[in-house]
Amino acid sequence: MPTNAALTISAAGSSLSFSVSDGSLPVITNWGRGFGENDAGIAEQLAATDAPAIMHSSFDAPRRISIAPSQYDGWSGTPAVELAREGRAVYPRLSVASSFADASTAGFVLEDEKAQVRLQLAYSFDAAGVLSAAAEVTNLGETLLTVSSVRVLLPLPGTADEILDLTGRWSGERQPQRTPVADAARHRTARRGRTGHDSPLLTMVGRTGFGFRTGEVWGAHIAWSGNSDYLVERYSEGVGVLGSMLGGGEHLEPAEVELEPGASYTAPVVMFVWSDEGIDGLSARLHAKVRASTGYPTTERPLVLNTWEAVYFDHDLDRLLALAEVARDVGVERFVLDDGWFLRRRDDQAGLGDWSVDTSVWPDGLLPLAEGVRKLGMEFGLWFEPEMLNLNSDLVRSHPDWLLAADPVGPSWRFQYLLNLAHPDAWAYLLEEISALVAEIGIAFIKWDHNRDLHEAVDRRTGKAGVRAQTLATYALIDELRRRHPRLEIESCASGGARVDLGILPRTQRIWASDTNDAIERQRIQRWTGVLVPPELVGSHVGPKRAHTTGRELDLPFRLTTALFGHSGIEWDISGCTDDERAALTEWARTYKEYRSLIGIGRTVRADGLRHGSMLHGLVAPDGGRALYAWAQLDTSPVATSERVVLPGLTAGRPYSVVLSEPFGKASRRSIADPAWISSAPTTFDGAMLSTIGLPLPVLNPGQAVLLEVAAV
Repeated sequence: MPTNAALTISAAGSSLSFSVSDGSLPVITNWGRGFGENDAGIAEQLAATDAPAIMHSSFDAPRRISIAPSQYDGWSGTPAVELAREGRAVYPRLSVASSFADASTAGFVLEDEKAQVRLQLAYSFDAAGVLSAAAEVTNLGETLLTVSSVRVLLPLPGTADEILDLTGRWSGERQPQRTPVADAARHRTARRGRTGHDSPLLTMVGRTGFGFRTGEVWGAHIAWSGNSDYLVERYSEGVGVLGSMLGGGEHLEPAEVELEPGASYTAPVVMFVWSDEGIDGLSARLHAKVRASTGYPTTERPLVLNTWEAVYFDHDLDRLLALAEVARDVGVERFVLDDGWFLRRRDDQAGLGDWSVDTSVWPDGLLPLAEGVRKLGMEFGLWFEPEMLNLNSDLVRSHPDWLLAADPVGPSWRFQYLLNLAHPDAWAYLLEEISALVAEIGIAFIKWDHNRDLHEAVDRRTGKAGVRAQTLATYALIDELRRRHPRLEIESCASGGARVDLGILPRTQRIWASDTNDAIERQRIQRWTGVLVPPELVGSHVGPKRAHTTGRELDLPFRLTTALFGHSGIEWDISGCTDDERAALTEWARTYKEYRSLIGIGRTVRADGLRHGSMLHGLVAPDGGRALYAWAQLDTSPVATSERVVLPGLTAGRPYSVVLSEPFGKASRRSIADPAWISSAPTTFDGAMLSTIGLPLPVLNPGQAVLLEVAAV
């Protein structure tokens, strides 16, 4: 690549521009909107104007912050790399050793001969316009190099002045929070050893007030299931001529990564995404990326029944076969046996780690149940929690050195501790036990649970922190299981939604968004989970009237409507349902199968600016010819009118029919009659009117929802 040059890479309307000057590290001059055929010319103009004024009481040269920000650049914020050698800090003064670029990718090899360090940075746009940024540090010296942190950081314009990210808790994941961009660093550091119920998921920065459908937005996601560190940082001197930094990387514990001579540390990929169509525009790009990934399922998502809230630990073959028959009758296609099938597992205080069928409960093993399920025309799935163990287990008694824990152990979490998957014998044990059961029983699906944070995750062989090694070993275990059993599907469940990220998702075909099936909570959780994950990969189950986690009682039509917009399933002992409930479930199963092709390819859309407690979301076909929306009321509204509500994503100038549908039972209203258009002709409207002005919709009571079925005519 020539020096004193400008460079732009781009795809799908997004671009990343660099200025490459002789003797200096490359500088990012713009990330965001692409300019098509004008990209090269714009990049040259950006490079020609990327040096800011030299200020009083400052460096005696312009602050041009490089792709590897450091104090040497004049960057007073968080550096790209933090290193030490033999107890001394290393401040590498990197220069470009080599580089490459094409239309959508660029890479730079940066070296410091004196510090004996190499840093490789690679940037690549995919067809959806998502930018994957990778970093690798190599020890070129002859002594041990300690890596404290490696981050990928991109600059943002000063107009990006508000942060939106997520937090949460068990059974209350993905709660949005907004904060202004202010001077200083805002770190969201996760030290849970897994992604976490409170994960930022996607750190978004834009102009104050950006919404689902409006505003220019920049986002970053760390594709990693271990500890992480998200960063938004701004100082009074700016980032060259830009405003702030966005990015992050893996959070490393002290001495967790020490590189022998010649060894390298590869940081988790950070995915950056830009949109000028609000949050929905970010989601469209991210969903397209996920749908193009190698682990993405190739078949339509089968309707599921999971047995946890139906039977808990009370396993009985006859009872479960009877439940399977009812499941078949309402339209279920995959039957999953949850926790409680293995040795001494009568509660949650024993047995984890001993992956042998408990013959006191299953005298003939699990094959009679699996075969019975398949005879009914359904797939058979099974629950595992491979990364965990109980102290009351044969595994711990035989191999206490396999614990991933300090000695003596700290407090238990749900009576369980961690199995050190980085121990090769423990890893091999799990692989053979699970693989043998998959082959013997004919398991089509594993619900892979992970029910505690990784506190004091110490490798007892080395005394070193073990979160990174555990995460990589988990990935390798899943990869090898699926290599051996290519048709096996796996769900990432972590006490609900505590492992939802694009590190685990290419290896799994489903995520469990939350342990709550309270449909009001689920409406919110699924809405924000969908910012990153396409709906067909989000497990969404209907439970009994009284929610297991909240005690709230909700009507069946609302619960069914909520569970429709995802990979739908049932978490309920439906053998005790009334005839009316079974009829509603059967109609719901039919509706899910009618719309699941749309769920699997549709563009997720969400309306902004609705009155308190109201929510509208939907899926629109790629060609704009078909859409399905849910209009839901979660709380009591202070407004006593039926305002116009837009149906986002439809094509202007195209006529559409709109049908209000209540296939699972009538929703309760706060009005005497619905808006007149619902019952009178014509009900055909221009897409522009629907998507920008909208229709008045029914005024619903809390905990109620209706469907809107839209088709081009």
